[in-house]
Amino acid sequence: MTAVYWMIGTLLSFSLMAIGVRELGDRISPFEMLFFRSLIGLAVVSSVVLYNRQQSLLKTGRVPLQIGRNLINFLGQYCWFVGITLLPLAEVFALEFTVPLWTLMIACVFLGEQLTKVKVASLGMGLLGVMIIIQPTAAVFNPASLIVLLAAVSFAASYVATKSLSLTEFPLTILFYMSLIQLPVSLVFTLSDWQMPQGAEWLYLLIVGFTGLSAHFCIAKAMQHADASVVVTLDFLRLPLIAVVGMLFYGEAIEVAVLLGGLIMVAGNIINVRASKKRIKASTKAVTSH
Repeated sequence: MTAVYWMIGTLLSFSLMAIGVRELGDRISPFEMLFFRSLIGLAVVSSVVLYNRQQSLLKTGRVPLQIGRNLINFLGQYCWFVGITLLPLAEVFALEFTVPLWTLMIACVFLGEQLTKVKVASLGMGLLGVMIIIQPTAAVFNPASLIVLLAAVSFAASYVATKSLSLTEFPLTILFYMSLIQLPVSLVFTLSDWQMPQGAEWLYLLIVGFTGLSAHFCIAKAMQHADASVVVTLDFLRLPLIAVVGMLFYGEAIEVAVLLGGLIMVAGNIINVRASKKRIKASTKAVTSH
C-alpha cells in the first residue's frame, strides 16, 4: 500500500508539471522553462547536500558521461515541453510510454543485453501501440507526434547512461550534475527570446521546477516498496488521469485510440519486466545452488 501512496505523488507531479508547461506555453519558451527548472533543481539538491554535510556527493569521476547524458536528456525535455504545447496531453503521455521500449533496444545495442523472444514481443506490442496512437496513414496525423517520440528516444538513451552512472554515482550526484550542466545550456538558448515571467507565471515555473524533482523522487520510493511490474501498472494511471485533466481544463476529447494504444504499450512493458524478474530469480537460484 505504501507504493500506491508514492505513485499517487508521482501521478500528481507529472500531471501538475504538464499543466504548468501548458499554461506557460503561450508566452514562456521551453528553453526558459528548462532554465528555471534547472535553477530550482540545483538550489534544492545543493541545499539538501549542504544541510546533510555531504559535500563529497558534489564530486564525480565521470564528467564526460555526465555531460553526454545531460545533453541528451536536455533534448528530450525540450521535445517533451514542446509536445505538451502542441498535442493533447493524453497523446503526449501515451507516446512517452515508449521510453522502456527504446531503452530496451538501446541497451541491447550498446550494453550487449540479450534480445530474447519476450523482449521482441514487447517491442512489437510497443510499436503496435504507437501506430494505433499516431495513425500515420490517417488524415488526422499530427507531425508533432514525432517530436514526442524523439523525446522518448532521448529519455531512453539518458536512462541507459543513468544505469551506467548509478554503478558508481549516488542519485543526488546525478541530479546535481543534471541541473548544473543543463542550467547554462538552457540559458544560452533562452537569451534571444527571454520573457520576464509575470504574475501567476512565477507560480507555474515553481510548479514545473519542483514537480520535476518530486516525480522522480516519488517513483524511486515506490520502486523500494513494490516490484517494478506493479509500479509500471500503477504508472499507467497517468494516461486516464491526464486525459481527464485535458478534458476538464482544456476541452480535449478523450481518444479511444490513445487509451487503447497506451494500454497495449504498457502491457508489453509489464510482460518484459516480469520476464526480467523471472530471469533474475533463476540466476540467483543457480548461483546459490552452487
